[in-house]
Amino acid sequence: MVVLDAMEKTARVRVLQAELNDQPGVCLKLTGALADLEAAVQSAERVAQAMGVAAVIGLIPGPADGARAAYEAAADFNPLIEQASVQFPRRMERMREGKMNEQASFAVGLIETQGFTAVFEAIDTAVKTASVEVLAREKLGGGYITVVIKGDIAAVRAAVEAGSAKVNGLGKLIAAHVIASPSQAVLSLLPVK
Repeated sequence: MVVLDAMEKTARVRVLQAELNDQPGVCLKLTGALADLEAAVQSAERVAQAMGVAAVIGLIPGPADGARAAYEAAADFNPLIEQASVQFPRRMERMREGKMNEQASFAVGLIETQGFTAVFEAIDTAVKTASVEVLAREKLGGGYITVVIKGDIAAVRAAVEAGSAKVNGLGKLIAAHVIASPSQAVLSLLPVK
């Protein structure tokens, strides 16, 4: 989500789908003009490097029509993680009006752990620390779980900081991040609340 937010804030790109892969990670599939995609890719590389995470990035200029079946995944449900493994962005009113780069007036926080006990303790602490709303809990496989919270920027920062501090000893903190004013692409992949 952090990389996607940076990509959309950099250039006019549109999310086609997000697909969970076998390793704890997500394959983001985007479309747009070649120059916009190139700028978005550079932004993604910078953000991933700053976060200390590996990112495999490929850009296919003018993909062949026959290749569509390989890169566009059908709707899929993974019973092991009890959720869809392919997410399609919701079409939001601002997107229909052509205002793709408009941003939200609230913040989104993410706490990702390896271990259920750790994530439950982190979120309980986060919600008790500040006035935030839990939007989702996403299982990524391999014991990796991400919880997404929403609220004003100060509340989300305080909640993510306090929740992240509770993880040690119960599990492993993989990542914690706050997205101030998330982009429409990020919002289109979050559960409706």
